[in-house]
Amino acid sequence: MKLMYALWGAGLDERLHAVELRRRLADIGATQLQLNVRDAEVAQAQARHSTYEEPISAIVSIRTLGGHESVTATMLSVSDQANGWIVDERTPIVPPPLDSGARAEALANIALLRIPADLTREEWLHRWHDLHTTVAIETQATFGYVQNTVLEPITAGKRVDALVEELFPMAAMSSPHAFYGSGGDDAELQRRVSRMMDSVVSFGAHLDLDLVPTSRYVYALS
Repeated sequence: MKLMYALWGAGLDERLHAVELRRRLADIGATQLQLNVRDAEVAQAQARHSTYEEPISAIVSIRTLGGHESVTATMLSVSDQANGWIVDERTPIVPPPLDSGARAEALANIALLRIPADLTREEWLHRWHDLHTTVAIETQATFGYVQNTVLEPITAGKRVDALVEELFPMAAMSSPHAFYGSGGDDAELQRRVSRMMDSVVSFGAHLDLDLVPTSRYVYALS
């Protein structure tokens, strides 16, 4: 089972990387910890959006062999606030493997998506999974693409229907050409931006959106 949590709080970076947290999670059946932290490495990222009063500090993904209750209690104990979900993962582009605890050499953008009122869940998933995925891959310089559809919320909090992680070159923090992979060609950049935005609008991903630029770390717990 894969669990994901949005966390808020000062000093989270240090607490999330602590050995003690990994030990606690391993003891309750977790097998992998992924940290997506809004840290100094991505402070210059220009694209960011927040629907929350306070922007999300980190997104934590945990694979576990047990239930979510003990994991959720642990996440609440290390943060000021936590919203959590059970998710179903799809990986259109598998992120490159990392040594345990190493930082991915990437800008890892995480988007929190919500189904617009004029679409059914089934139609939204069709437009996102079946139609948009190819467009996103063909118009951006992504080298990791993970789609997490929410199956069930496990805390109180604002509704979230999906969490999407996309890995970009670090230069994409400030360069549209690096973000879209347009090779410095302004006409190609505009073509890619237009195609991508049309696709995003088709399933409402431009509305009620949270976009969190992060650094990505993965720890093996077993």
